[in-house]
Amino acid sequence: MERIMGLDVGDKTIGVAISDPLGLTAQGITTIRRKGLKYDLEQLEEIINSYEVNTIVVGLPKNMNNTIGPQGEKVLKFVDQLKEAFKLEINLQDERLTTVSAQRALIDADMSRKKRKQVVDKVAATYILQSYLEKID
Repeated sequence: MERIMGLDVGDKTIGVAISDPLGLTAQGITTIRRKGLKYDLEQLEEIINSYEVNTIVVGLPKNMNNTIGPQGEKVLKFVDQLKEAFKLEINLQDERLTTVSAQRALIDADMSRKKRKQVVDKVAATYILQSYLEKID
């Protein structure tokens, strides 16, 4: 059974989540510290190969009025680079409020600010992927 990978793409990090083999639940697996396109794609390729990923879901940050801002444009450019590097299905998932939800969940779990900063992107990727999985169910 092939898996779906969820990405929360930021300027400094990429949060990564993977679905379970049945495509029911999302689990955050890592946060990639971005060092350049070549490095970023190599890191993603390792994950794609080791989990046998066949679909990638990328969180698309939109403004509250549904328009695409500067960060959304950066994500779309990265998605084009993903499409070039990997011949996989790539879907966009509206990620409005996922980082906010992730932060809130971590605060509710009484996690320190320093620890939250280390895992928030991975948790946001999990929210993005879980939203997608529920939508396609």
